[in-house]
Formats: sequence, C-alpha cells, structure tokens
Amino acid sequence: MRVTVFGATGGIGRLAVQQLLDAGHHVTALVRTPDKLTRAQLTHPDLTVTAGQLSDPVAVRAAVAGADAVISALGPSLSRSAADTPLTEGTRNIVAAMNEEKVTRFIGLATPSLADPRDKAHWKHKVLPVMAKLMFPNALTELTGMTAAVTDSGLDYTIARITNPTNKPATGHTRSGFLGHDQVGSAMTRADIAAFLVSQLTDTRYRRAMPAISN
Repeated sequence: MRVTVFGATGGIGRLAVQQLLDAGHHVTALVRTPDKLTRAQLTHPDLTVTAGQLSDPVAVRAAVAGADAVISALGPSLSRSAADTPLTEGTRNIVAAMNEEKVTRFIGLATPSLADPRDKAHWKHKVLPVMAKLMFPNALTELTGMTAAVTDSGLDYTIARITNPTNKPATGHTRSGFLGHDQVGSAMTRADIAAFLVSQLTDTRYRRAMPAISN
C-alpha cells in the first residue's frame, strides 16, 4: 500500500514508518525537518520524505495525493505555556486534503480523556479529563479539536486511545477495546502502539471507532 504518515519524526511516528517499510509498503512523510529522519538512519528506497508544514494546505495535499491510507502519529505539546492549536488546524488540513484526493482511510491517536460512544461508565472518564485540564489544558484542547476534525468528517477512521506510552522493547501483546467493556490497561510501548496503527491498514474491527489500547 501507499501510506502517508504525519508525525513521522516523533517516537511513535518513526517506529510506524520503519514498520511500514519492513512490511513492504511505500511511505510518504511530510515533515518540517527531513534531517531528523536522516539522523535517525531512517532511509529506504520506498520512503519519500518531503519538507513542509501542516499549516500549508498545498503541501499537505501533495503528500496525501495517491495514498491508500493516512497514518497520523501527531501528538500535542505538553507545555503548559502552549496557547495555540497548530495540530487542530493541521488535522483539518489533512482531512480536507483526504477529501479532495478521495483518500478515505485515516488512522490516528488520542487518549481516553475523550470518550467513544461504545464506552460504558468508567473511572477514566472522570479522572483523566480533570487531570488533563489541570496539568495540560492546551494539549486537551488540541486533542479534542484534532479528534473532532476526523470524527465529524465522513472518513473511514480508527483512532487509537493511548494513556502511558513507554520506550520499553516491544512485547507483541496488545489489549484493545472500549472502556467498561474490555480489560484495557494504561502502559504500552511505543513500538507496540506503532504496530497497532500499522495493523489497522487491514484490520476492520475498529472502523469508525476509537478503541483504547494497552499492553
């Protein structure tokens, strides 16, 4: 498949790109600083890296053109001093580009601070939004805006909700489902998160859904 990846220079994004390439997919990555991928020794004949900003609709559309799917590993800044919402605007540009290019499959990330309609009552619904609003208010605003941009669209999306990503080695074990229904924990390695995102290219269980995932 031809997959466009946004957030390719982040911890999860780099791993997703490598796993996509290892699986034989062709990857296009739109990044602000291409040298970051070079320094990470992430080069491959099937990897196309283009320099551009999420705020540039033309660059975003060019990156999406010809793709079979889009994977977004974008995550907001956790800085308390952050005040703007560049990723919300960027995600809106991605959605617009996908609609223009008739690319329907979107795979992305969020947190259990945001609910899926399939969830039942759960302590995370009460605790996590309060904690996020107190500790990372702008990040919560960004995540809410980014998610709404996708879920309010007509795209065929899967948004994986993660709580505590770690840099431990991959386990190959994933729990997934909906709060109050399924036994899903909190911690998950970035490598396993990336593997889940890549798996959603062909897994149809969570179409137009926001499963929580963990190890």
